[in-house]
Amino acid sequence: MRNRLWLIVLILALTLMACSLPSTVSELINPTATPLPTPTPFPTPTTPPIVDPAATLTPAPVPEAPAAAGNLVTLEQDIIQAYESVGMGVVNITNRSYGYDFFMRPVPQEGSGSGFVYDEQGHIITNYHVIEDASELLVTLPDETTLVAEVVGADAANDLAVLKVDAPPELLHPIPLGQSDNLRVGQFVIAIGNPFGFERTLTVGVVSALGRVIESPDDRFIGEIIQTDAAINPGNSGGPLLDLSGRIVGVNTAIFSPSQASAGIGFAVPVDTVRRVVPELIARGYFPHPWLGLSYVWNLSANRAQILREFGMDVPVEEGLLVLEIASESPADIAGLRAGQEQVRLGRTILLIGGDILTAIDGEPIATARDLIRFLDTRTAVGQTIQVTVWRDGQEMRIPVTLVEQPQ
Repeated sequence: MRNRLWLIVLILALTLMACSLPSTVSELINPTATPLPTPTPFPTPTTPPIVDPAATLTPAPVPEAPAAAGNLVTLEQDIIQAYESVGMGVVNITNRSYGYDFFMRPVPQEGSGSGFVYDEQGHIITNYHVIEDASELLVTLPDETTLVAEVVGADAANDLAVLKVDAPPELLHPIPLGQSDNLRVGQFVIAIGNPFGFERTLTVGVVSALGRVIESPDDRFIGEIIQTDAAINPGNSGGPLLDLSGRIVGVNTAIFSPSQASAGIGFAVPVDTVRRVVPELIARGYFPHPWLGLSYVWNLSANRAQILREFGMDVPVEEGLLVLEIASESPADIAGLRAGQEQVRLGRTILLIGGDILTAIDGEPIATARDLIRFLDTRTAVGQTIQVTVWRDGQEMRIPVTLVEQPQ
C-alpha cells in the first residue's frame, strides 16, 4: 500500500514538471535561438598579371626650371658674351727700367700691368703708375704680338696715361666706352686684366660703393672713384672694368689690402673721367686742370674754430677752409679773395689768420682741401666762372672767380 502511494506521488511530480519543459524531443534538441551567420569562404588566391618592364621605365615629365635658375643662366651667358666680345681688346703692358747695384752697375727691372685698346689708331689706355719712370714700354697684344709703345700723354692726378703702338688695324680691337654717372651699387661688373702675369683673366663682382676718394700718384686726390669687390690684383692696373654689355665703366687702378692681394676692395677710375681726360692727353699730351690759386688752406673744425676765436678772429662757422696763402696773379688773387694777414703761433706752427673762410663753390659745401680738389677736377673746366662763398669779418660773401689752367 505504501509503495503504491509513493508511485502516485512520483507521477504527480512528473506531471507538474511537464508544464515547464519542451513539449517535444525536437524542442529539447533544437531550442529556439538566433541562428549563427553563415561563414564567408576565403577567396581563392589568384596569380598576379605579368607586367612589361619597359612600360615602367617611361620617364616622368620634367618640371620647368624656376625663374631664379633662368636668371642665373642669363647672367652666365652675359658674362661669357662680354668676355668673348671685348677680351681681345685687353693688352699686357711691360714697364722696363734700370736701377743700380752697390757697384753702380745698371740692373734691369721689370713691372707689368694692363691696358685696353682705345681706337684703331693704336692708342692704348692704362694707368699713369703703370708707365711711371719707364725706360722702355712694351705692349703685348692678345695674339702674342709684342710692340714697342710710346707715351702720348699722362696725367698723374687722375692716374691715367695714353700709349700708342704701330699695329695693323686688324690686330686692334677697341672696347666701347660706357657711362659711369648712372652706375648703381649692386650692379654686376667684370674686370679683365693680367694679374700676376696671367693674361686676360676675368673676375666678376658688383659695384660696392660710389663716390670714393683715393690718393693719386702725385699726392693729390682722385674723386668719384668706383669701388668693387671684383678681384683686383697687382697686374690688373690699367685694365677695364666693364658692365654686362661689355662697355667700359671704369679703369682698374688700385686695391686696398695689407697683403697686396685682393681683399674684396678694388677701385676704378670712372669712365666719365676717361672721356674728359683722354682726348686732352691725345691732343695736348697733358690734361689742363682748372686752377683757383689757393696756395695754402687750413681745414676748420669746431676745435680749430674756437682756437681762432681765442686769437680774436671772427669765426661764425665750424666747417670750411681758412685761406692762409694765395698765389700772386692767380684767379683767386685777381677776384679779390683775401689771404691771412696776422701771424700767430699755434704750438710749433705759425699761422696766418684773418683770411677768408671758404665754405662753398656754386652752392656745393666745401669742408676740406680734398673736397676743393675733387670739386675743381670733376665739376669744373678751364675758363669756367664759379661762385665762391666765403666768410669775411663775420659776413658771408659770394665772389665770382674765373678759373684758368693750372701752371705746369
